[in-house]
Amino acid sequence: MNIKTIIIDDEPLAIDELVYLLKKYSEINIIDTCKNAFDAIKSINKNKPHLIFLDIQMPLMDGFEMLSLIDDKNMPYVIFSTAYDQYAMKAFEEKSIDYLLKPIEQSRLDISIEKVIEIIGKGEVPIIDTLSIKKIPCTLNNVVKLIDVKDIDYVVSDLTGVHIIVGDNIYLTDLSLKVLEERTELFRCHRQYLVNLNNINEIHLLDNGLAELGISDKNIFIPVSRRNLKNLKHLLGMS
Repeated sequence: MNIKTIIIDDEPLAIDELVYLLKKYSEINIIDTCKNAFDAIKSINKNKPHLIFLDIQMPLMDGFEMLSLIDDKNMPYVIFSTAYDQYAMKAFEEKSIDYLLKPIEQSRLDISIEKVIEIIGKGEVPIIDTLSIKKIPCTLNNVVKLIDVKDIDYVVSDLTGVHIIVGDNIYLTDLSLKVLEERTELFRCHRQYLVNLNNINEIHLLDNGLAELGISDKNIFIPVSRRNLKNLKHLLGMS
């Protein structure tokens, strides 16, 4: 069994200690280590690990918030690690395989790895109760920013990636339109677009059952497909 594994912790010493402890298990293949949630999301999307060891308390974005940003198709099994026992019950509510209290003991880790091997051997699919997304990690000029969902005008997906538009700024995000649609209040108006309905000020009804949405006072119009126009009218009390 080859269990592709990523360790996510903002403390380098904690990563080193866990790497050392995991050497005991031939089934565990550590493919990456990450010191923050942003790098972890990129690594998970790229490497598609079977298992992550996830620190709960990290700066800017904690472990629970990070899980809300992962697409269900890429969701790994999760073992939480924490120095704070009060998080333990919440960790189980999030349907993790297990949680480990720091400093991690080898005997306790044995139990977690046994669970992992058994669950993966059965072919069970990871199921995580994720939070709604309030802030979206984005990049602009190699700087990572957390963008409040309420500030977004619209989101567009093209061949170069998924772009978050806030005023005159365009940010790139590693999140998919599917995740943003399912875990935010942004409205899917087109297969390539999500829009913040609070920031529209015009609806242009076009021929053939199509429409366009005007964004605030900008000369920007977002397409609405026939498929989504009915839902839009219902949300806006137009039907």
